[in-house]
Amino acid sequence: MPELPDIAAYMSALEPRIVGQPLRHVRLLNAFLLRTAEPPIAQVEGRIVRDLRRIGKRIAIGFDNGLWLVFHLMIAGRLHWRSPGSKLAGRMTLTKRRASLHVLRGEEGLSAVDPGGIEVLSSDLQSFRMALAAENRTLKRALTDPRIVSGIGNAYSDEILHAARLSPLALTSKLDPDEWVRLFEATRDTLKLWMDRLRAEASKEFPEKVTAFREEMAVHGRFGKPCPRCRETVQRIRYADKETNYCARCQTNGRVLADRGLSRLLGSDWPRTLEELEALSRPAGPAILAKK
Repeated sequence: MPELPDIAAYMSALEPRIVGQPLRHVRLLNAFLLRTAEPPIAQVEGRIVRDLRRIGKRIAIGFDNGLWLVFHLMIAGRLHWRSPGSKLAGRMTLTKRRASLHVLRGEEGLSAVDPGGIEVLSSDLQSFRMALAAENRTLKRALTDPRIVSGIGNAYSDEILHAARLSPLALTSKLDPDEWVRLFEATRDTLKLWMDRLRAEASKEFPEKVTAFREEMAVHGRFGKPCPRCRETVQRIRYADKETNYCARCQTNGRVLADRGLSRLLGSDWPRTLEELEALSRPAGPAILAKK
C-alpha cells in the first residue's frame, strides 16, 4: 500500500500537471470504485483543480466549487499519467479494483475520512509519545494504526524500527525514555529520507512504479538477505498476507521472533536465538537443536 513517502511523491508529480487545470471528464470503468453517491461525480467535470492534500494514505484533489475527489489506493492501487505523445496524453488513470474514490464537499467532508493519526513530521516528542502510548500496543501495530500515526504502513514501519534498533513486538508501555527518543527520531528521519528520494525521482518522471520493496531498504522485503548494519540475516514474521521484516541482532538482542506458521509446525522446537536458527537450517546430522 502506498504510504506517506509514496503519496508525497505522487502529489509532487501531480501538482505541476493538474493544479490550475480543468478536469475535462471522469470515466469509471468499475462502478465499485466510487463509494459515494452525493454529490454526483459529474459535478467535478469542467471544474478547476485548486488544491492537493494528503489525508493519511489518501490523495485529495480540491476543485473551485468546494468539492474534493479523494483517492485511497488500498493494497496495490497505483496512479498513472499519460505523457505527451501518447494516445491518452494528459490523462490520469487509477488501477486496482480494491481502490476507492469518494466525492466529498468541503472541509467537513474531508474530516469524515481522516482517521485522525498525528502527523509525525509536524509533531514533537511529547505528542508522539502520548499518541503511541495511549494504549498498550506493539510498536509495529501502533506505528501502522492510522488512528494513531498518519501515513505509515507495513514497509516504512519495518524501516523505522530497524533504524531505531527496536523490536516490532516491543510494547509501548515498556519503552524507556531513550527508546522513545530513538523511535521518534527514526520515524522522522526515515520518512524524510524516503520522501526526499521519491520526490527527486518524481521530479524527473511520473512515479509509475511505486512499490513497497526497494533495493535501498534496510530490512523490508529483504528476508534472508544481510542486514546493512551488522550483516546478520534479515528475519521475518508472517501473518495473513503481510510480513514483518527485522534484524534479530540489531533489534531483538539476537532473539528470533516466532513466525505463526512455522512456530505451529515446530512447536517447542522453534528456535529462540540466531544460533539455534542456524543449527536448525543446517543439513540433517548429529546436531540437535537446543531447547529452552
